[in-house]
Amino acid sequence: QVQLTESGGGLVQAGGSLRLSCAASGRTFSMYTMGWFRQAPGKEREFVAAISRSGSSTRHADPLKGRFTVSRDNAANTVYLQMNSLKPEDTAVYYCAASRYLLAGPLPESEYQYWGQGTQVTVSS
Repeated sequence: QVQLTESGGGLVQAGGSLRLSCAASGRTFSMYTMGWFRQAPGKEREFVAAISRSGSSTRHADPLKGRFTVSRDNAANTVYLQMNSLKPEDTAVYYCAASRYLLAGPLPESEYQYWGQGTQVTVSS
């Protein structure tokens, strides 16, 4: 069992930056692929980024490459999402998730077993 708690969301102006954190409980954090997803009002939840167990491999949604960066600190049981050059369309609830599966390819939402409660990110124009 893994419990995930996101933090770092808030209100930011367009062009600004935020760093989201997701703290995981337990001593097996390094055994999980970690992912970030987001859900905007009236839209389906979508993939943002994922990072392998060791942190050596990452994947980012194509439209977000160059602006968003996922990283992790296994010693701190934490995964991060650095978001730069934010746009109003980045406004959403951001969720972190943990998967037992390797990041050998795209991991769909259904392959993640544990989810955080989400943190709101609002980007004003």
